Amino acid sequence: MKKKKELFSYIFIIIGAIMASFSVALILLPNDAIDYGTAGVAIIISKLSGIQLSVCVLAVFIPFIVAGYVFLGRSFTIKAALGSLVYTVGLAFFENIPFELSTEHFLAVAFGGAILGAGLSLILRSGGCIDGSEILANIIVKKLSDKTGRNYSMTPVLLAFNAIVYMTVFVVIDVTAALLSLLVYVVATAVIDHYTDHFEAIKQVTIITQDPDGIIRDIKDKLNKTCTIMDSRGAIAGENNTLICYISYFELPIMKEIISTHSGSFSTVSTIDEILR
Repeated sequence: MKKKKELFSYIFIIIGAIMASFSVALILLPNDAIDYGTAGVAIIISKLSGIQLSVCVLAVFIPFIVAGYVFLGRSFTIKAALGSLVYTVGLAFFENIPFELSTEHFLAVAFGGAILGAGLSLILRSGGCIDGSEILANIIVKKLSDKTGRNYSMTPVLLAFNAIVYMTVFVVIDVTAALLSLLVYVVATAVIDHYTDHFEAIKQVTIITQDPDGIIRDIKDKLNKTCTIMDSRGAIAGENNTLICYISYFELPIMKEIISTHSGSFSTVSTIDEILR
């Protein structure tokens, strides 16, 4: 069952990357808009240098893949590498297809942003990503969390990164492209938030278990996180413990793997809008 679920996650990453590359190559770029994140950086480089877009995307993303392997682990990096590879190949393929969406730029960008967001949602829900800005934000948040013992949202890092991208578009390309690209970001992130429940936010995992020591040990070893422990009692199971742990969206697959290895545990995941200190 676990292997089957893992296989489907890779299939969904491939489908999502194909959808994203289709949207960027055949809808967004022909209508003077660009993708966001490191893909946006690659598009800017491609427009200014004349180098093929797929080559620029691969060159920009490789350093983030390497950093992801060093700081975030092998499992995440494999899925991120698969998604970025399929995305790059998809761009190279779709760039050679003569296709033009004959409609207003506004409608084309809204439609393209929705397809892009749907593709990225499939990738994120499957534990992967195709954008280096997400890897960078995850690394920064992880480093801050490890150093301070607090949990941080990736939102400020992602917003800052994309703000730089759009200001660059505004300066080196033109105002229209910057505004259309901003619309792509708004539409795509709205779709992503709907299907991934704000992936950039902090996640609270509540675990009810009769084996708290084993789960806490695994969480400490694999995620370098700690838990809040509360005594609880089930109407049928009797005495047990409730563990509360705060993690990032990209740490959820590891948490799910930890919980699955401890039979008899029950868990829920919720999004935290704000932590008051």
